[in-house]
Amino acid sequence: MSRLRQLGGRLYRGEVSYDFVGRKRRWYAISGAILIISVVALFARGLDFSVDFKGGAVFQFTAPSISQTQVQDTVSHTGVNGAVVQQLTGKLGNRSWQVQTPALTSQQTFTVENALIDKLGAKNMSTSFVGASWGSQITTKAVQALITFLIVIVLYLSIAFEWKMAVAAFVALIHDLVIATGVYALTGFQVSPATVIGLLTILGYSLYDTVVVFDKVRENTAGLLGGARTTYSSAANLALNQTLVRSINTSLIALLPVAAILFVGGGLLGAGELKDLALVLFVGMLSGTYSSIFIATPVLADLKEREPQYQALAKRVSVRDSGGRAAKRAAARTQGGGRAVTATATAQVPVTDDEADEGDTEYDDDAAPPANALTSASRVPATRGTPGTARPGPRQQPRRSGGSARHRPAGKKKRR
Repeated sequence: MSRLRQLGGRLYRGEVSYDFVGRKRRWYAISGAILIISVVALFARGLDFSVDFKGGAVFQFTAPSISQTQVQDTVSHTGVNGAVVQQLTGKLGNRSWQVQTPALTSQQTFTVENALIDKLGAKNMSTSFVGASWGSQITTKAVQALITFLIVIVLYLSIAFEWKMAVAAFVALIHDLVIATGVYALTGFQVSPATVIGLLTILGYSLYDTVVVFDKVRENTAGLLGGARTTYSSAANLALNQTLVRSINTSLIALLPVAAILFVGGGLLGAGELKDLALVLFVGMLSGTYSSIFIATPVLADLKEREPQYQALAKRVSVRDSGGRAAKRAAARTQGGGRAVTATATAQVPVTDDEADEGDTEYDDDAAPPANALTSASRVPATRGTPGTARPGPRQQPRRSGGSARHRPAGKKKRR
């Protein structure tokens, strides 16, 4: 946990950063593949709407130790096709069941009830009917609620932030909506009114997470055009990193109870309205967290980088960065050249035999020779004729330029 807190602090300060915006093509490709699968599933399999949307009859009863297959076969033998059987609640010895069928006549309803009672020992039988007009009204209201929600969200974001942020958030919401419906088509779960409620809930959750990130983006990009420190994409990516740990923690805490309802409650208590709600919440929260990080902010950065002022900012930042790199290279070359000059100055230059014999180094008559000068007695001549052996000569001393300095032609020795 301490490492996680330290990581959150380092991400917020920019010491550690992951380039989400720079790798946007990768996230677009992943989302595109998921969306294609979802759309194909919607067209190939379609959605299984509950009786509340399409109308029909609902039989609820309790029965001893029976299986879902037995209930399905019993209803099918009465000549009713397309029945949907769900286990609701109860233990093994006293399970509660629900059977949804298309619209039935009075005679068909009586036949199904008698078959369930006689063959399965059904008890506490209750039958309800939903008309087709009621189902169409429910469908219309659900679509109207979804469209109204999206319009209000776009208007709010356009006023509170800007229209490009509203467009990016809208793209993320459609992304989550298509994925959630695609999962329902793939799994074959029924779409009930509880599903619509859960869908609106997860759209709100996804929007909440996106707004938090956008608020940080707006804070990081305030006054950005007045300088040349960083581009809009870099500032937006920093905002993502600063809110990353918060988004992950919020999503995990929210997913734990939903997962408990979906897997534990669904396995022990059986299917029902609660399980339908849990499934759409679980899928929607996962896709909402993904879209707020990997879709919404990269789309926003794409839209903003198309503006002329931010394109000019990107050029200024590029020139500034290239100038800094050039200065570093020049400094490195200068430093390397200084080392080379020092090494050359301190290296011993070989002296030829002629120069050693003629004694080019001269001193004033009145001045004492330097302490490091070699006297004639201290010179050790090298053996001539030895191949590859250089004869050492006296160390070259600077000539004095004072008024008393005597200048003699080179090669002449001082007379004593």
